[in-house]
Amino acid sequence: QVQLVESGGGLVQAGGSLRLSCAASGSIFSINVMGWYRQPPGKQRELVATITSGGSTNYADSVKGRFTISRDNAKNTVYLQMNSLKPEDTAVYYCLVVSTSGNYWGKGTLVTVSS
Repeated sequence: QVQLVESGGGLVQAGGSLRLSCAASGSIFSINVMGWYRQPPGKQRELVATITSGGSTNYADSVKGRFTISRDNAKNTVYLQMNSLKPEDTAVYYCLVVSTSGNYWGKGTLVTVSS
């Protein structure tokens, strides 16, 4: 059984910062890619950022220069530092882990940015 525990969501004013964390535990082997997706209200889930085991990163254009993804391979944990937050960043943020034993999603953490 694999568990992804997300934390760090909440309410913040525009221009503020939040840091999301997602820790993977259980029977999970050889994590390749870790990442974050988000689903704004009334919209489809979309890519935010991903990071490979080697540290290569990929960002959605809408968050480049404001968000930074990082990971701690020893702890099977991925982070998302979100700066200069905008109201349009309001969404449920989901952690994704891609491994040789399968792909796993977190339950999501709500980020609300007020104007």
